[in-house]
Amino acid sequence: MNERIFLSSPHMSDEGYEMKYVKEAFDTNWIAPLGENVNEFEKELAAKVGSKAAAALSSGTAAIHLALKGAGVGEGDVVFCPTLTFSATANPIIYQNAKPVFIDSNHETWNMCPKALEEAFERYPEVKAVIVVHLYGLSADMDKIMEICKKHNVVVIEDAAESLGGYYKGQHTGTFGDYGIFSFNGNKIITTSGGGMLVSNDEKKVAKARFWATQSRDQARHYQHSELGFNYRMSNIVAGIGRGQLKVLDQRVEKKKYIFEFYKRELSDIEGVQFMPVNDWDEPNYWLSSMTLNGQVRPNDVMEALEKENIESRPIWKPMHMQPFFIEYDFVGTDVAEELFENGICLPSDTKMTDVDLKRIVKIIKGLWLD
Repeated sequence: MNERIFLSSPHMSDEGYEMKYVKEAFDTNWIAPLGENVNEFEKELAAKVGSKAAAALSSGTAAIHLALKGAGVGEGDVVFCPTLTFSATANPIIYQNAKPVFIDSNHETWNMCPKALEEAFERYPEVKAVIVVHLYGLSADMDKIMEICKKHNVVVIEDAAESLGGYYKGQHTGTFGDYGIFSFNGNKIITTSGGGMLVSNDEKKVAKARFWATQSRDQARHYQHSELGFNYRMSNIVAGIGRGQLKVLDQRVEKKKYIFEFYKRELSDIEGVQFMPVNDWDEPNYWLSSMTLNGQVRPNDVMEALEKENIESRPIWKPMHMQPFFIEYDFVGTDVAEELFENGICLPSDTKMTDVDLKRIVKIIKGLWLD
């Protein structure tokens, strides 16, 4: 059996930055939650993306949850959410006993369709918040989306879990809305093994989220709690890994882009193959190189051929409005997200891959059209 090629696995720095910070935590006995690594990781991440404040949390999901809470979302409130996303975007809406309304994608971005968003506002003018996702590192059309949301005076939460290191018109994704969310899950462009970050230009909003994430412990000598709290803070060890990973973020984006361009160069001429859209205003982080197939060769054919050779790939996200748990909630749009799901595939995008690996993958895929 050939050596396994992963879709996107953790990639520690060659320089050992991560171990330096983790060792410091051990040497100073700051292995419990909080400590210098947490504080510095927050500052360094905020500086990297150009945000005024950040809170290091246990996951990107926790960050979305606290952003919704900060937006005042509660029981019965409506929250707009892209249908083409991972369930972690939508689940926190339910945590707050609110009601998601799923918005379709467009072909131009694969992200939230501004026209469908406008239609959703007409149906639900009482909406409390809008969650925007930057899918696979591709930026949503933020100018149009922000214009619509500002017109309706609604809180915007950017789920940039997949797009750290990406830009929209020269500005980091995750910094346009009232809140921005990043994830450091094991498959993301940089990882802390698990963790997330909430960012905002409103320092008071971040301070409040940090308070909730630390069990809402009041400033008192004894343990006193005046609000519901959560155990959502990042540990000092995990934050040390994150600090080291942040130093190689630009390298990882460069390699992800190289992988995407390799696939596009080698496979674009095949009939029915179309790659995820990269617009003039978009500088993606190319987290997962994705394409659609509109012909006799189907995504499952490619995935099965790759799996036989011990190579991991994945379908495009199944839209939320098609999921058994969320099927009762409203959907606004046509069938773009469903079409992308039915025809889409995420190709191996691991930054440890060599040219030999990439050539092997391309050869297997091309072979399906020769059989």
